[in-house]
Amino acid sequence: MKALKKRLVSLLLTLITALVFIFVLFPPLMLFLTSIKTNVDALRYPPVWLFKPVASNYREIFQLIPFGSYLVNSLIVALLSTFISLLVGSLAAYGLARFKFKRSKDLSFWILSIRMTPPIAAAIPIFLIMRTLKLLDTKAALILAYCTFNVPFAVWLLRSFFQEIPREIEESAMVDGCSPFGAFFRIALPLIAPGLAATGIFTFIFSWNEFLFALILTGTRAQTVPVSLTGFIRETGIMWSHMAAAGVLAMFPMVVFTALVQRNLVKGLTMGAIK
Repeated sequence: MKALKKRLVSLLLTLITALVFIFVLFPPLMLFLTSIKTNVDALRYPPVWLFKPVASNYREIFQLIPFGSYLVNSLIVALLSTFISLLVGSLAAYGLARFKFKRSKDLSFWILSIRMTPPIAAAIPIFLIMRTLKLLDTKAALILAYCTFNVPFAVWLLRSFFQEIPREIEESAMVDGCSPFGAFFRIALPLIAPGLAATGIFTFIFSWNEFLFALILTGTRAQTVPVSLTGFIRETGIMWSHMAAAGVLAMFPMVVFTALVQRNLVKGLTMGAIK
């Protein structure tokens, strides 16, 4: 009886897992199928499931718009903003985790409040600042804007990882002649490598997918992939097949980046769960 009950539970869990898996993969699958359809097939209702696939959409998106330049812009902005956020965020998080000073808790909450602020509320001030600095339509403007929101997120996430590391490990290193900065770079950072990977993935995805500031702060030179997708909305209609092809290419770097650091991502998300 118990064996039958276990089998039923296992079967039920398998079915639920399969349904969730299908639910999650259905949108990317539809996006890919639309990208290999002609515009006529993409507009048919009900949707066509049996059709002759075409690959011309992927070639034509580079001919209709400078999509390659937009991919490079997005990659540069996402990588640099992620690197700066991790560098500044790790230093600030280490300071908040290891050193106690007056109103340190208030400072921590103030940093968190920046991340809780709706981005649209800061859109006009950031635009005016960038215009004063003559940084409009540059990648530097996007990097600075993204770091404004990524750094507080990185601080709060990495702060919890630093708190999981026993202070005695760093004290032992300093007894052996290591400076505080040496203990940070040689001891603390390697120990929270999974946390850095998890934080880096989240900040990279935010920077890669961000649309609002990329639309407001850029024109043509520093335009990124999310904004470039609006270029397929024409007076004659929406070019769904080409937009879907561009969407597939836009997802590809994130999938590759996540796959490369998948092991560290899982470790980072579960770090501190078991002691």
